[in-house]
Amino acid sequence: MSRLQDKVAIITGGAGGIGIAAANKFVAEGAKVLLVDLDQAVLADAARELGHAAAWCVADVSKPEGSQSYVQAATEAFGGVDILVANAGIEGQVKPIVDQDVEMFDKVIAVNVRGVWLGLKYAIPEIAKRGGGAIVITSSVAGIHGSPGVSPYVTSKHAVVGMMRSAALECAPLNIRVNTVNPSPVETRMMRSLEEGMMPGAAASAHDSIAHRIPLGRYGEPGDVANLMCFLASNEAEFLTGGVYMVDGGISAA
Repeated sequence: MSRLQDKVAIITGGAGGIGIAAANKFVAEGAKVLLVDLDQAVLADAARELGHAAAWCVADVSKPEGSQSYVQAATEAFGGVDILVANAGIEGQVKPIVDQDVEMFDKVIAVNVRGVWLGLKYAIPEIAKRGGGAIVITSSVAGIHGSPGVSPYVTSKHAVVGMMRSAALECAPLNIRVNTVNPSPVETRMMRSLEEGMMPGAAASAHDSIAHRIPLGRYGEPGDVANLMCFLASNEAEFLTGGVYMVDGGISAA
């Protein structure tokens, strides 16, 4: 039996590298998946590749109506919700605090923190109707360490760790497990943006410098994160809740 057989999973940030990798892994393990993002074209292509086990919904996760709409879309398409992967996030700008735009700070917090909270708010009752399930929140190594130049992002990723811990306690009586995955830099569009912000015109040098500081000597791949998400969503992790799970090539060991 596949690990997620007959489960229904919502994956926000479903048009990004980690979201698409998670969708492929979950479908391979027997789940039906609703992909959520703002990029309709990428969502539609990804769902088409996944076949009948996938659907998609364009939604702004930072808005209550957006989060409500994707939960409703999952229940209409597949009959309910068992798993929420709250993966949507943005990186913001690479600037010191004194030069950060207030509007960009607000946008990062809206997507990365408010978006996760709204997902919990509207998905938890639907997961509870199915007798329980799992919620996996994407944090980051930036959720346990500081990093110069990306204070809004670091703030947001610390915040969702605290949110997860509160949610894990609230959801335990409902048989809903809540955990975070905390990736290192991963080979995705987001890191290309951050590399360019760190070293304008020399993004490849920034990539090599960052990779050199990772004990395993490389960035993560989206599949590395997807594998951990799948484990935490499965019954193999039935006694795991309230945890911060690193997928970081050894960064947190230092």
